[in-house]
Amino acid sequence: MVIGSSSTSAETFAKALRRLCIVVIFAFAFAYIEAAVVVYLRAIFHADGFSFPLTSLAPGEPFRRLLLVEVGREAATLVLICTGAWLSGRNGAQRFAFFATIFAVWDIFYYVWLKILIDWPGSVMDWDLLFLIPVAWASPVLAPVIVSAILFGFAVVIIKCDASGRPVRVRVADWVGFSVAGLVVVCSFCMAGVHISEAAYREHFSWPLFFVGCVAAIALFVKCVLRSRAFRPGSAC
Repeated sequence: MVIGSSSTSAETFAKALRRLCIVVIFAFAFAYIEAAVVVYLRAIFHADGFSFPLTSLAPGEPFRRLLLVEVGREAATLVLICTGAWLSGRNGAQRFAFFATIFAVWDIFYYVWLKILIDWPGSVMDWDLLFLIPVAWASPVLAPVIVSAILFGFAVVIIKCDASGRPVRVRVADWVGFSVAGLVVVCSFCMAGVHISEAAYREHFSWPLFFVGCVAAIALFVKCVLRSRAFRPGSAC
């Protein structure tokens, strides 16, 4: 009985791992598409080089129209990531894990592709304009890479635990905590984003605030995993 159960668990994990590999390939290719678009945008709007502070985010009606197009593209990107995760997963836990995987691999390899295509960023401390919804997000490149690495770690643990029959147990209070932690991280990006046209833009990204959000999310996740492991004595993820 135990042998059969272990075999089933191994087969389930193997299937989830195959889907994970497919999702990673999708995210890898999607990152290239994103990087290619940014190469074109920088050639149009930053022909003399992309650098902070950014002083060209407001002039003229044509630019405002293109800015709206860019906001729409970012929204469509999130829809694509959600759709890929939904189609890849077989339950809620897997779908969340695949969403985190796609987002993390896409985000990290976006910078890898940019480095290959245009030799940027020069270092992980170079600043980037991350997002425009609902306001501009900005930070050193290292910050979103850290978030993506955390999300990928979460995804691997979720997939492994789900395949072993011990899914990560997340309560309503935990979801509230994750939401607050996520908002703290987003706020650190947005606080910097509203100052990207100022000479002192670097002073407005709060590393302490950013790390508070990250550490809080990690602590909550570890608590959820430990709760899952303790749900039945002797079980393990």
